[in-house]
Amino acid sequence: MMEDRVAAIRAGTAPEMVWLLEHPPLYTAGTSADPAELTDPDRFPVHKTGRGGRYTYHGPGQRVGYVMLDLKRRGEDVRAFVCDLENWIIQALARFNVTGERRDG
Repeated sequence: MMEDRVAAIRAGTAPEMVWLLEHPPLYTAGTSADPAELTDPDRFPVHKTGRGGRYTYHGPGQRVGYVMLDLKRRGEDVRAFVCDLENWIIQALARFNVTGERRDG
């Protein structure tokens, strides 16, 4: 579903989109995920993704945002884009009197 949307955005046949949602308990497995890292692999479903990194837990109470934008329209500098996105989120949180911060790593 997400992959289809991203392909359509790249092709210019669909508008850009941001999904804000809450997952049921699950893990997403990045390209560096090692199954031996999961101490209880049957506890929650595992969904393989094309992103970098290892495992990430998602579950109730955790809000997740999926940003599907055409980076070619934004200069293709992924690091600058992520920094801008972090700044935008920090500023949005501040409007709700919630302190956001950027951490190295």
